[in-house]
Amino acid sequence: MCDNHSEEENAHMLKMSKISRRQFAKLGVTAAIAALLPPLANAQDVMEMEVTIETPDGISDCYFVHPSSGKHPAVLMWPDILGLRPASRAMGKRLAQAGYSVLVVNPFYRIQQAPVIPDGASFADPEIAAIVRPMMASLSENSDVTDARAYLAWIDQQMAVDTSRKIGTIGHCMGGPQVLRTVANFPERVGAGATFHGVNLATGNPDSPHLGIPNMDAHMLIAIAENDDARDLEVKTTLRNAFAAANVPAEIEVYAGSLHGWTMPDFPVYDQALAERAWSRLLATYETALG
Repeated sequence: MCDNHSEEENAHMLKMSKISRRQFAKLGVTAAIAALLPPLANAQDVMEMEVTIETPDGISDCYFVHPSSGKHPAVLMWPDILGLRPASRAMGKRLAQAGYSVLVVNPFYRIQQAPVIPDGASFADPEIAAIVRPMMASLSENSDVTDARAYLAWIDQQMAVDTSRKIGTIGHCMGGPQVLRTVANFPERVGAGATFHGVNLATGNPDSPHLGIPNMDAHMLIAIAENDDARDLEVKTTLRNAFAAANVPAEIEVYAGSLHGWTMPDFPVYDQALAERAWSRLLATYETALG
């Protein structure tokens, strides 16, 4: 998972890189990410802005992007362990171009405003991992829920949001538990959740995110990296059983050939073909659940 890769696996990840760190530096992070994300057919013009949102614990700096006209279903995006940065902004913008009003948050705002790492930095770098691991550890079930409540309330005040339609949420890596907790704690407002290579979704702890599944009223998409699955073969079964018992529609798939982080365009293991398949399933889930 994102907080426990071995040095051997990290080296393997770097060898599989579709675009090198040197290329990122040469092209510039934003340009490099744009080159990796395929353009959308019929992409909508969008408006984007940096915003701040008051929470019980302080002021959260976020990125908000939405189609230039009209009202649209909203999506709350929880970034991975590297936080709010050019890659997460690019992914939020792409979702807005597909017709959604998207809020991408800084989960580490209590500690530092975004970005929390230099442009182009990699989790495979031990110095970077040493920065973000404690930030991830500072989060809890309580902080996830109080943050989600503040973000959802802010979303519903925006003119670009169609409040007659439910909200979707998506999370990558450590954002996976935040998605499950958002969907479980706000079932009257959140109608779809998606996790890509999510970590710690089902554990033996009393605060395990999967324990909230009975409270959900949503469609769920759980996209699992093959090497994450290999570390704990029981997680997908636990999730399937919990969703089935709660009668929550859920698509759970292990993406064969994927490594943890495969959907992130600034990760060494980014796999465009598999990422696009996950993207297509995300859009299909949102279309079904959010209308």
